[in-house]
Amino acid sequence: MAGHSKWSNIKHRKAGQDAKRAKVFTKIIRELTVAARDGGGAVEDNPGLRNLVDKAKAAQMPKDTMERAIARGAGGQDGAELVALTYEGYGPGGVAVLVETMTDNKNRTVAEVRHAFSKAGGNLGTDGSGAYLFDKKGQIVFAPGLQEDEVIEASIDAGAEDVDVSEEGAIEITTAPEDFRAVQDALNGAGFEPESAEIGMIPQTYTDLDADQAEKVLRLLDMLEDLDDVTNLYTNANFPAG
Repeated sequence: MAGHSKWSNIKHRKAGQDAKRAKVFTKIIRELTVAARDGGGAVEDNPGLRNLVDKAKAAQMPKDTMERAIARGAGGQDGAELVALTYEGYGPGGVAVLVETMTDNKNRTVAEVRHAFSKAGGNLGTDGSGAYLFDKKGQIVFAPGLQEDEVIEASIDAGAEDVDVSEEGAIEITTAPEDFRAVQDALNGAGFEPESAEIGMIPQTYTDLDADQAEKVLRLLDMLEDLDDVTNLYTNANFPAG
């Protein structure tokens, strides 16, 4: 199930991500600056910027840090040389991995991404080699422990496309990109606090991994996340429970 897969992935990766908060801040600041540069600094008029502000809040970034990054971008003072590039590759066990980056040096970035794939036993593919396996969707995930019926009803009423509940009780809600904000606002208004909420690239199907493969894929994801230019990672890996 997609819900189980997403929740399982969150559990496997959350601890490592929490330990890298300073680097996470640096990456989000870069994204905020470019979003404000490209779409303006008014959050209410720039949906991409609003999503990033939510992402910054979820990472517990101080408000003044966010505001400075937005002001720099809106004023054209910073981020002019940064471009967004996506790389596609395959990791151990044949899992597909999409790597979103923001860089001022394409040659450096592609070399670092290729090195990470090679070192972890995967390979960097060509454009189009893996992206077709993913769809752009909104995804809202709740940890186990909530009243499932209430969350499901509120989600469907707000326009969610699909709701999955894992064996553990984690709830995953999928939306069309254009409906993501309405569903998120409705759930927040009902008092439900998600574990994660984002518009991203969602796998059409998942690839099951055994324990050994999972360890190797996690190593690849950790290596990619450590790269300064990498902003988001997506994979169709389904990590084993436990």
